Amino acid sequence: MKETILIKNGELALKGLNRRTFEDILIKNMRHRLSDLGKFKFTSAQSTIMVEPEDENIDFDEAVRRLTKVFGIAALSRAAAVEKDMDVILSCAGEYLRDQLEGARTFKVEAKRSDKNFPLKSPEICREVGGKILSMYHHLKVDVHNPDVVVMVEVRDFYAYIHGNQIKGAGGMPTGSAGRAALLVSGGIDSPVAGWMMAKRGLNIVGIHFASPPYTSQRAEMKVHTLCKKVSQYCGRIPLFVVPFTHIQEEIKDNCPEDLFTLIMRRLMMRCAEIIAKKEDCGALITGESVGQVASQTMQAIACTEAVATMPVFRPLIGMDKDEVIIISRKIDTFETSILPYEDCCTVFTPKHPKTKPKLSQLEEAEALIDVDGLVKEAIENTKFIMIER
Repeated sequence: MKETILIKNGELALKGLNRRTFEDILIKNMRHRLSDLGKFKFTSAQSTIMVEPEDENIDFDEAVRRLTKVFGIAALSRAAAVEKDMDVILSCAGEYLRDQLEGARTFKVEAKRSDKNFPLKSPEICREVGGKILSMYHHLKVDVHNPDVVVMVEVRDFYAYIHGNQIKGAGGMPTGSAGRAALLVSGGIDSPVAGWMMAKRGLNIVGIHFASPPYTSQRAEMKVHTLCKKVSQYCGRIPLFVVPFTHIQEEIKDNCPEDLFTLIMRRLMMRCAEIIAKKEDCGALITGESVGQVASQTMQAIACTEAVATMPVFRPLIGMDKDEVIIISRKIDTFETSILPYEDCCTVFTPKHPKTKPKLSQLEEAEALIDVDGLVKEAIENTKFIMIER
């Protein structure tokens, strides 16, 4: 017997003639995620990818843990790969799944016979394996509708695979299968969740953070590094660009109407982000905006902010409330970092009474009071680059 991991790729099965391309990207992502654990062999057949360790002493638990965070995997199973012989299957089934079966009250057996030359048909395999398990674990009962454990026997080309309950995967599409997009990432709750959600749809993420020292501290920037690192566990490495924003904010504060400050600031952020995004071959920007969450996220304010962008702006949280976002942030382990008390530049010079229903003409008139192009150019020239890896 040797242990392997069976990958069910879910949504990829709907890709028709392009499915192989998506599977290749998924295998590449899995290989990268497991690279420092040892060598693995990847084999694809019948909507399942078999991941077999080729080195001894590989940390199998860690391999499974990492794969649960790879986008494009609907479910996975730890499985025993054994000889396609019924006596071998029977001797292995109850023993390999001992931990699951001893803690269960009910079970059922399912079988999938891809190799039609195997002498027993699927119902016969189920009956034989079920009888063996009942003879080993007298406390168990069969429940075909809602069992605690599903014992699965898959007879394939080279091996019979035996496994228990499937482990839920991250779902979505393989990272990199849909191109690249730039995430405007602050130190708050929303933007890491927005990046995670778009990475789940197959996008490679490029991070852009705006820093305003001395108004924001080095700890605030390190908080963003940590958030990107947590998201990178799902989507792989994240190039992070840190844009110095102090001079821009001071110029806006000194020359523009106070009630428009936040909106002008966000428009200049969009300008800077789009320049970086185009240089990084990104096809869109991503923000964590949600309608009505704050004054700068009313429908009118969002329209005025987006007016300076020439590429699409994705807002995956647009219809979500804060509780829904927090649930996801806890799931991906960014929440506790996001609520650390280190302010980002969006909280600097916040107006007492921000404009909630601005007109584009008002903003364009106010921006004429500062050297927008010069400020943006200066910020881009002094931008810092960091590669964030899990």
